[in-house]
Amino acid sequence: MTRRAGRTRTVLLCTAALLGTALPGGTTWAAPAPAPPACAASPNPTGGEARQIQHIADTARRELGLKAVLVRVTRDGREVVTTALGESMSGVPVTAGMHFRAGSVAIVYMGIAMLQLVDEGKARLDDPVARWLPDAPHADRITLRMLGASTSGLRDYVPDPKFVKALYADPFRQWTPDELVGISASHPLLYEPGTSWSYSHANFVLLGQALEKISGMPLDALIRQRITGPAGLADTVNSATPEIEEPVLHSYDSERGVYEESTYWNPSWTTAPGAVLSTHICDLARSAEAVGTGRLLSPRGFRTQLDPGTVGLGGDTPGCPPRDCFRQLPERHFGYGVIVQNGWIQSNPSFAGYAAIQAYLPSERLAVAVSTTVGPEAPGNNTAQTIAARIAALLAPGNSLSPAAPPPAPRSSSPSGTTPAPSP
Repeated sequence: MTRRAGRTRTVLLCTAALLGTALPGGTTWAAPAPAPPACAASPNPTGGEARQIQHIADTARRELGLKAVLVRVTRDGREVVTTALGESMSGVPVTAGMHFRAGSVAIVYMGIAMLQLVDEGKARLDDPVARWLPDAPHADRITLRMLGASTSGLRDYVPDPKFVKALYADPFRQWTPDELVGISASHPLLYEPGTSWSYSHANFVLLGQALEKISGMPLDALIRQRITGPAGLADTVNSATPEIEEPVLHSYDSERGVYEESTYWNPSWTTAPGAVLSTHICDLARSAEAVGTGRLLSPRGFRTQLDPGTVGLGGDTPGCPPRDCFRQLPERHFGYGVIVQNGWIQSNPSFAGYAAIQAYLPSERLAVAVSTTVGPEAPGNNTAQTIAARIAALLAPGNSLSPAAPPPAPRSSSPSGTTPAPSP
């Protein structure tokens, strides 16, 4: 895949997490958390770790040719450092409170919401999709578990040449769920549902629709009531348009062959309507902790989130390229909407010049959040993941966050990028 195409599809790098580390917790969605303080960079941090993290971020910004870098690290929920480096636009310094696309982080939230509904007896993970979405492709053979775990066999519409051509011809186009799922449905299944693993954005478009049917609520309201409200993510919001809440971290991208502003490219194709989120770096770190501690789920739900049956799937799958159907290992795999990697529970969206990662290491109670925007010479991989990996090497050297082979898994946000996983 070309560098351009790789950046357009949002990629979730599937790598491993600790199972059986679920912390006790129940479904707490009914009680919104109190409003958090404003998001701001640490004033003159003096701690050794804080200075080292800032040095890592600044070195990477220059080395990788990045326009902006935002980093927040917390331990036990307490700030280690928050830093904002570079510019949003020429002459406009970046600030910690600037908002950016959250991409595939919304997939994590949809997975949690589904597991909550299952705990409440409103659905079963092994229900066929036909029970809720009778007109969905292969609805009698694909289950809710397969959608959230990405084991349905549905092809990803993001790499489809016709989709990429249409997207690049008009990056402001509003896509409908029927159009997107229809592209996937126009191809044969990659494998018999449930027998292998491959990332497909179509899974999560359908998961969002199923959540609305099961809950009887619009998806944006469901996420707000069950996830962002209880987790105290006051600045993580859905938008029905390409609008981003002010102040905005602007993005630029070269995937169409010229370096251009891409801030308001339409993210409607990246996931289900109602889950097209923006956030800021402080909320992203809070999100990492809320997800990684499992406090929004029952212990059983959290165990399922970390491995819904994906470990051991993938690998040698006839008709599916190894890059797409790669083996899901205990130390590196996709869970129910999350990536688990060497003890970290993470999500790593990338979309139209934006890249980010939220990662939580339960054994160290450590949250790492990074967001970047690229300059014209930046590499095509998720540069936020690169920075997070360097921070992890400093703070938790036994638990690597480095991208591991085989490379990506999901994309969720730019046809080359919200990538196997662009994630918006």
